[in-house]
Amino acid sequence: MARTLQPEELIDSAVVDPNGNKLGKVGNVYLADATHQPEWITVKTGLFGTKESFVPLSGARTDEDGVHVQVDKDSVSDAPRIDADGHLSPEESTQLYQHYGLPVPRTSPDGRMDRGTDRGRDSGKAAMDGKREDRAMTRSEERLNVGTEQVKTGHVRLRKYVVTEEQQVTVPVRHEEVRVEREPITRGDGTAEIGEAEQEVVLHAEKPVVRKETVPVERARLRTETVTDEQTVSGKVRKEQFEVTDDDRKHRRS
Repeated sequence: MARTLQPEELIDSAVVDPNGNKLGKVGNVYLADATHQPEWITVKTGLFGTKESFVPLSGARTDEDGVHVQVDKDSVSDAPRIDADGHLSPEESTQLYQHYGLPVPRTSPDGRMDRGTDRGRDSGKAAMDGKREDRAMTRSEERLNVGTEQVKTGHVRLRKYVVTEEQQVTVPVRHEEVRVEREPITRGDGTAEIGEAEQEVVLHAEKPVVRKETVPVERARLRTETVTDEQTVSGKVRKEQFEVTDDDRKHRRS
C-alpha cells in the first residue's frame, strides 16, 4: 500500500525523474481541491533556481534520494509557464494535465477538479469539452538566463634579479709634497765646512679605498583587487508564434 505523501516532507526535497536525472528541489506543494491530497509540486530550476515548473505527483514515490516522479526532465523543461501564486485555476490544471498526457479530472459544479469514478456519465458533454480543449495551444519561447562564474585568466609572478651598474663617486684625497725652505745665516751662527750631505724625507698620500655593503632600499609585494566592469552578452533564442489559416488561405498572425 502506497504511503500518502505529506506536504511538509516534500518541501526542499530533491526531485528525480525516471532516468535518474535531478530536476531541482521542491519549492511548493499544491493540494487537489477535491481530495486535499498533494497533487502538484513546483520544482526550482534555472541558473539560480529562480524559475519554478509544475510537476505532477501522480505515481510518485519518496526515498532517501528525494521524490521520484513519473515524468522526465525534458517534459518538465517544456512545461507551461504558470505563476506559482498558491492556487491553480481549473484552466491552468487542465493545461498541465494535457501537457503531461494525464487524464483531465472533470470539473464539479463549484468549479473544483473532480476525479469521479463514473466515466460514462455525461459522455456526450465530455466529448464536446475534449474537442474544445483540443483547440487550445500553448506558445512557448526561450529566454536567456545570464550569470557569472569565476575563471582563471592568468598568472602574475614577482621576482628579483641582480644587475651590475657603474657608479662614480668623487672623493677628496690629500698628499704630501716637498718644499725647500731657505733662511739666511748670519756670522757667528757656527762654523761651516764644504762637502756633500744628504737628507731623506718620507712623503705620504691618501688613496681611495672602496668597500661595499648590502643595505635594504625597497619592499614590494603582490596583492589583488576586484574591479567591476560591464560586459554585454547576446544569444539566439527561439520562440513560437501563432498563425491561423482559413479556407481562403489567408494568414493571420498573433
